[in-house]
Amino acid sequence: MLQPATANPPETARAATAVPEVTPAVKSKHPRYLVISPVRDEAEHLAKTIAALAAQTIPPSLWILVNDGSTDGTAELIDQAANEHKWIRGVHRSNRGFRKSGTGVIEAFNEGLSLAADLEWDFLVKLDGDLSFSPAYFERCFASFAKDPNLGIGGGAISNNVNGTTVLEWAGDPPFHVRGATKIYRRRCWEEIAGLIQAPGWDTLDEVKANMLGWTTRTFGDIPIIHHRPAGAADGTWKNWVKNGLANYIAGYHPLFMAVKCVKRLFVKPFVLGSVGLGVGYASGYFKNVQQIKDPAVIRYLRREQLKRLCFRKSIWR
Repeated sequence: MLQPATANPPETARAATAVPEVTPAVKSKHPRYLVISPVRDEAEHLAKTIAALAAQTIPPSLWILVNDGSTDGTAELIDQAANEHKWIRGVHRSNRGFRKSGTGVIEAFNEGLSLAADLEWDFLVKLDGDLSFSPAYFERCFASFAKDPNLGIGGGAISNNVNGTTVLEWAGDPPFHVRGATKIYRRRCWEEIAGLIQAPGWDTLDEVKANMLGWTTRTFGDIPIIHHRPAGAADGTWKNWVKNGLANYIAGYHPLFMAVKCVKRLFVKPFVLGSVGLGVGYASGYFKNVQQIKDPAVIRYLRREQLKRLCFRKSIWR
């Protein structure tokens, strides 16, 4: 079974205090939700996310913003928001000196979640700090969950604002995938998948395990959420695709499925570069003897579904 990462966070720049008592801001008929946002150097966009969440028709019970060692004005924005809204809590971690792609975000997320252990909630949200969305975003998402009791993980369609037009950031995601920038977990599903692994590929493995356990997972294609910093922008295009390839290796992707995936990527922007990056990242897992996830059942399930997909049979890829 996948186990949630047990982080040993560095000494925080500001001492963490107990989570303040939160008076529910919504009526009992509305879902109670907890939001955790690991953020690092998001001063350029964080104010947009704060404004969007503050405007929600169904506000959260608590929003924990975990500043993961930012060196810009992120800390000040968090403290200001916490002073203005009783349901916002800021946590500040010391700067490790570098960005831990794929793992640092889960360290920060788990630290934030640990501070809300006694809070009652129906849904848990992992939300990035460079997003904006309509006031009815969470209301519409929860309505989708209400229509499908078997839906365990969902989230809006990650989009970009291009010349005033909302455009899907990447339309080639598999139907079961929910982008890591906006994940909404039903509580019982969260408890059954036992949290997130602290490794690249965490945002696919949570869905794979949920599907293996009988849940469904999907993106709400009719509910856009604007991403102000395109995926991979922090790492650069080449590093991002190499990182994705390594994440696929760690998750246990079948080599044949990965080969087909790389061929298909040749004809999608960034042409050739994305395909080669995926292949290099995946192969590096073998050459460097990188440890894959310690859950053989999940790997067997994933590979079986991938082979079904290659054989045009019904699978989690549909």
